[in-house]
Amino acid sequence: MGIVAEFAQRIASIRLGSWLGALLSLGVGTGLHISTSNAIENDAHERFLHMARSVQSILDSRIKSYADLLRGTSSLFLAGDDVTSEEFRRYVAGLDLENHFPGVETINFARTFSDAERPAIEAQLRRELGAKGLDFRIRPTGHRPEYTVLTYIEPSSARADRIGIDLQARPAVALALAHSRDTGDASTSGTRVPIKPHTSGLGMRMPVYRPAMPLNDVAQRRAAYIGSVGIGFSVSRLAQGVLDNMPKHSTRLVISGLSPVEELGGPPGVYQRTVFFDNQPQAREYAPDMFRALLPVGVSGRGWDIDFRIAKHSMYSEIDSYLPWVAMLAGTTSTALLYALFQTLSSSRRRAISLAEEMTEELRASETKLQKTNDNLRRLAAHAETIKENERKRIAREIHDDLGQNLLALRIEADLLASRTSRRHPRLHARARWTLEQIDATIKSVRQIINDLRPHVLDLGLTAAVDWQIAEFQRRTGIACELVSDGRELHVSDRCATTLFRILQESLTNVSRHARATAVRVELALDAESISMTVSDNGIGLAKSGSQKPGSFGLVGIEERVRILGGRCLITSRPNAGTTVHVSIPTADNLISVSQAAPAPPSPIRVFESL
Repeated sequence: MGIVAEFAQRIASIRLGSWLGALLSLGVGTGLHISTSNAIENDAHERFLHMARSVQSILDSRIKSYADLLRGTSSLFLAGDDVTSEEFRRYVAGLDLENHFPGVETINFARTFSDAERPAIEAQLRRELGAKGLDFRIRPTGHRPEYTVLTYIEPSSARADRIGIDLQARPAVALALAHSRDTGDASTSGTRVPIKPHTSGLGMRMPVYRPAMPLNDVAQRRAAYIGSVGIGFSVSRLAQGVLDNMPKHSTRLVISGLSPVEELGGPPGVYQRTVFFDNQPQAREYAPDMFRALLPVGVSGRGWDIDFRIAKHSMYSEIDSYLPWVAMLAGTTSTALLYALFQTLSSSRRRAISLAEEMTEELRASETKLQKTNDNLRRLAAHAETIKENERKRIAREIHDDLGQNLLALRIEADLLASRTSRRHPRLHARARWTLEQIDATIKSVRQIINDLRPHVLDLGLTAAVDWQIAEFQRRTGIACELVSDGRELHVSDRCATTLFRILQESLTNVSRHARATAVRVELALDAESISMTVSDNGIGLAKSGSQKPGSFGLVGIEERVRILGGRCLITSRPNAGTTVHVSIPTADNLISVSQAAPAPPSPIRVFESL
């Protein structure tokens, strides 16, 4: 019965794990579906905003071109004191509005004058326009303190019936004209103006000032003000072509702005938002399934807005509709597979841990063996180094005792022979002198060999040996070399002295061969814990792979010599800033005594004191 109960418990556990895996997979799939849908919608919204800003930029640039057209037309009146209707007509004809400014239907000029100037100007305009068969009358009738009357309209065939209309008769237009006059900028009142029979549009005006008059402040601009030039343009033609590259049936563009209510018979000074253009006037209002952007367009004097809308489905590609479901399927499937993998890994966790423990033990055993082997190699290297130094001592001693004494005896005999044959046997004397010189050269070579094998100066103390070595280095290479110490003589163990001396030799050899240095600094220091030596130069520094160069064991040998004594070695270098070798060796078991420095030994040390 116990086996059956255990089996049933396992079955229940498997079923519970399966349900948990199914719920987790479904949750992850649903989350991916939602996040992918949001990402696609955000991407579509970014594209929509880019399209809306593009529409805004196009409309802004077109309106700016209209303002530039007005600015150029106002410059016509700066060329002379008076511009006739014929000159104005030729100027407008040269603009070729149909091809270069397709939205502009008419260009006009309105002259500003006071009631006292009205009779003379009215008579002048009747004569000038009467020759063209036009009846000039100021409308609306009645007297006012100031008038701004439409004088020229081109093309005249379009709206010649508007010549003589006083623009200041409408308060909203008068406010826009005053603002334009005082600032010098283009303005619009938002008032609808007839531009063709049965067609209305909007107007924009620019002030005109008398030539050669200052315009630095409001008072000067008012004094120089003679009128304004204006255009009548169709908003539908202004927006023409803007929506050509966009989804035709699902894109809506509404251009609206503030328009005076007085145009509709309302009270003066009151404005309401009016729609000037709507490519889909019958379309429904904004719905959640549409993207919408409200952006301003640059019309001076009155605020215009564009209401740009596109159905969301128009911004999606065919694959965008399937991506959320693909993401959901992929998330559900991958989560189920990962959950199954997790269950499999969990069931084999103990085995993996056991295997890891076994591998860890083997690795630790291997590390122990490796460390032991490394220690053995280091001890072997230390033993080999000790044997090598002892062998050098023995060879140096045998050379000194045997070969040195023989050379000394030979030199004495040769010297006696040379002294006794100096007068009687010149030729034999010359040969004896030559033999004596050869013996001296051999003694010098033997002395150098003995010093290379085991310098006797080490017996005088570490400081004296270092001082002698750098003096020899400076004499041999010509490189300036400086010893910095505290003036005390350090007496250290033979092994420590030999190690530091060999490190100094190796460092100076590297300087002479590779560093291209002009100065070397050697520093000896002693503290409570260590004996340190620092060798630095001002050369070109080490290459990046200097210590890793095949066949090069100088720096490696320095590090190993220091490690054998339990010390530390630090080698630093910078390009064109020199190299520094710093070694420190513990004073325990290495420092014997410290005394005041004795006088510097002669250089070179005389090995054969009997000479």
